[in-house]
Amino acid sequence: MDGALGVNLGVSLFIPYRYTEERIFRAVRNAGFDDWTLAQCRVFQRVDQAGSRLTDLADQAQMSKQSAGVMVDQLERLGYVRRVPDPTDRRARLIVIEGRGLQAAEVAQATLDAILSEWEAYLGTRNYALLQQILDQLREITDPYAR
Repeated sequence: MDGALGVNLGVSLFIPYRYTEERIFRAVRNAGFDDWTLAQCRVFQRVDQAGSRLTDLADQAQMSKQSAGVMVDQLERLGYVRRVPDPTDRRARLIVIEGRGLQAAEVAQATLDAILSEWEAYLGTRNYALLQQILDQLREITDPYAR
């Protein structure tokens, strides 16, 4: 709740995420990858470098398998991902990042690197490292996908 006490911690954690997501999405679109939506990007960003199963993407994106499947179909038609056989299970398919997706991911990573450099310059190296350490520690109890 906002007010005299300020923004609650959950919102304080969300605001930098939203800023980062919007800035990366804008940079990717400005680089010529302007044929996808933010919702598609939210699914795309969860594709593991080694490939991901649709059920995992849907779970991580907090959407139904059917909705995630529609997004993956769209991303595949646009050339960002493709489906390949899963080498560990012949019945399953993996979604992997395709050439166009790799190019978009490079723009996204460069933008993220710039944002994080700006934050480190603003906070100072010590506070930035402390923030990273605290968030990594908090992830242990909040992120079911932490490895």
